[in-house]
Amino acid sequence: MPRLRQVPRADVPNDFIMRAYDRVFGPDRDPVAEPGTATGTPGNWWTVFALSPEVFHHAVAGFAMYRKSAERLSPVLRELGQTRAGWLTGSSFVFSQHCKSCRSVGLSEEKVQAIPCWSVSDQFDSLERAVLALTDGIVADKGRVADGIVTVLKQHLSDEQILDLTYITAMYAMHATISRVLRLEYDDREEPVQEIAAPKGAQSRDIGADISGG
Repeated sequence: MPRLRQVPRADVPNDFIMRAYDRVFGPDRDPVAEPGTATGTPGNWWTVFALSPEVFHHAVAGFAMYRKSAERLSPVLRELGQTRAGWLTGSSFVFSQHCKSCRSVGLSEEKVQAIPCWSVSDQFDSLERAVLALTDGIVADKGRVADGIVTVLKQHLSDEQILDLTYITAMYAMHATISRVLRLEYDDREEPVQEIAAPKGAQSRDIGADISGG
């Protein structure tokens, strides 16, 4: 379950959120009582974000903005950045959803499968590699992007396109992070890094001494 409560249809605070509920879930269904979307997700991103009308509106407006940017920025490049951001943040939700979006904008299955290991893949051209490297700099290196990456981007894209790409990629790193924090959608899972119990009756041990012979 998500870490925050969800907003049922009866408690939706305004028409903007209600229209989104109608669009995503259908006009006659309470998504808290009957979860599920057309893509197979539970849909609790929507029902948790509805706790704050301001946050909900800002997030949905962001989705509309990146769709409108398709007039000047290739959706293929946008989806490469979004999908790689999902992978780097460890968000099963963002990565899974945008793998599907990659296919919808024409990326081959070979490219989709190569996004996690793009740096050793021959599937991507120089611009696509620069986009993936930019994403690594934004997400994994917290904004440290080498000049050489931007040089390649500028060989193919305008400043306006690079700004759009940077903003959208950073926005999706944020969404992926929030999804993990609040355990939304496919990110509703236990922390995988846990102490594994020793055999019953085992004493506490200095493992370093054991393996070094000390």
